[in-house]
Amino acid sequence: MRFNDSVLVLADGEKFEGYLVGADLDGGIVSGELVFNTALSGYQEIITDPSYSGQIITFTYPQIGNYGISSEDSESRNPFCRGIVVRDLVKNYSNWRAQTGLHEFMVENQVSGIAGIDTRRLTKHLRTVGAIPGAFGRDEALVVQAAASEPSTEGQDLVTGVTTPTPYTVGDPEAKFFVVAYDYGIKTTILRRLVAAGCRVEVVPSSTSAHDVLVRDPDGIFLSNGPGDPEAAPDAIANVQALLGERPIFGICLGHQILGLAAGAKKERLLFGHHGGNHPVRNEDTGRVEITSQNHNYAINVDSVSGAELTHVNLNDGGVEGFRLTKDNAFGIQHHPEAGPGPHDAAYLFQEFINLMSNSTRGR
Repeated sequence: MRFNDSVLVLADGEKFEGYLVGADLDGGIVSGELVFNTALSGYQEIITDPSYSGQIITFTYPQIGNYGISSEDSESRNPFCRGIVVRDLVKNYSNWRAQTGLHEFMVENQVSGIAGIDTRRLTKHLRTVGAIPGAFGRDEALVVQAAASEPSTEGQDLVTGVTTPTPYTVGDPEAKFFVVAYDYGIKTTILRRLVAAGCRVEVVPSSTSAHDVLVRDPDGIFLSNGPGDPEAAPDAIANVQALLGERPIFGICLGHQILGLAAGAKKERLLFGHHGGNHPVRNEDTGRVEITSQNHNYAINVDSVSGAELTHVNLNDGGVEGFRLTKDNAFGIQHHPEAGPGPHDAAYLFQEFINLMSNSTRGR
């Protein structure tokens, strides 16, 4: 490994020198949208979160990899991010649960990264200019070209690249509740939470029609997290529109945004997004402030949605973090209440979904 053998270049020309880690690029280039994550732990869960499809993740915490990798902690079948940026990738990990190191995990899963970067300077720049295309590799001329030509994720359909190709079921066949979960990029911990709450969950592809969901006769419908621009998934929005009022619905992250758009809300693009495990959110029903885990570049505005009640507000920027559609038995949450790892302040929201199904007039 040679120091300063590679370079990271942003689309605006900003340059950072470092060295390559993880999978060998073999003269190639990694390009994508640069975002930063402020979490102090959970790098494995972050790298394997499908919501990062199309993006290069900058970790603000300086040492990444110090507790290794456990096969039990991955959030998806494989990483979907384009690459990672770190200050120091630790190879001498220490943790009784660890089975391998982050570097080896990256090699096995064909994830490349660049280390030795001044991530503080990079993060401050991203906070100013916003999420921006960039690229890294050894050949600076090719990197500059790739950074300039990498498109924005806005308008890109990233969901079809991460959703399950076929339905599958998790949980006890005799569970009290049967939930159909749309997979827009669903995380494993979400499924664990639903199963622990007493649900049998059938996970279906994002393209599954509303009719095909209803013929399964679920007690409730779950809309998962996922990557990118919610308006780039018009079929998903149309399906949710057709499902409103038919069954209780719970949406998280991208699912929350799709639910909002289906109800008539407007999309807003955030400058640099919310990515981290320490975002304060006020519950408007209780006044309680919850520390939450977040990962999204877009938000919704429900001011003009008839019948929508604001339930949660982001205390950093005043953005919508949650809403409910009382007459449709539906609610959405922008943050990640499963938070694995992360704060558990919002875990009660899964019980709210259970309560909504329990109180549904359908009955079973």
